[in-house]
Amino acid sequence: MPRTTHAERHRTERIGWLRAAVLGANDGIVSTASLVVGVAAAGASQHTILVTGVAGLVAGAMSMAAGEYVSVHSQADTEQADLSREQLELQTSPAAEQRELAAIYAARGLEPDLAQQVAAQLMAHDALGAHARDELGISSATRARPVQAALASAASFAVGAALPLAVTALAHLLMPAPSLIAAVSVTSLAFLAGLGFVSARAGGASVLVGAWRVTFWGALAMAITAGVGALFGAVA
Repeated sequence: MPRTTHAERHRTERIGWLRAAVLGANDGIVSTASLVVGVAAAGASQHTILVTGVAGLVAGAMSMAAGEYVSVHSQADTEQADLSREQLELQTSPAAEQRELAAIYAARGLEPDLAQQVAAQLMAHDALGAHARDELGISSATRARPVQAALASAASFAVGAALPLAVTALAHLLMPAPSLIAAVSVTSLAFLAGLGFVSARAGGASVLVGAWRVTFWGALAMAITAGVGALFGAVA
């Protein structure tokens, strides 16, 4: 019978960009909504609130991009250092490295002789790739990609921040000032619940748990910021 193959897509392939995108969007919604609510609670004018929200969007997106790039680049540097060390060991002690790889396979359940054969064949095909994957735990799906992570974080932060900012702009045009805090808070919690649902669905986790988790922490952040804003507004 002819061999049949089928393409499989695993959720681990999404880890790199999904983590950065979810973190960026969540931070964009929470930080911008909290900033708007806090400034509004302090008694600022609606124009000042809107300008503050725009400044928060720009500053936050740049901060997320820089922070994610530095963080993920550090991970990439560590991975590269481990790979360079492994490459040197393969050049100087190939037999010992093959025994090490065989021991890994034997520990996973292969018979010692078979483990030796597998290690020999994989090292003949791609020695560094075999050791990177099975000894160091580095694969193409989980490899650090600093630029991709930075761009994903900045873009997702901007998209997330634009949601409460758009509500703020509409409230500025259509609602009296006291209604702005309620409008931004309620819609931002709805945005966070939707984000938790989508990210959990993409990652294969419980959508209810995902939605509840981000909504709870978003509500807590906005409540604390509103309290601080009201306190400083009263003092002023």
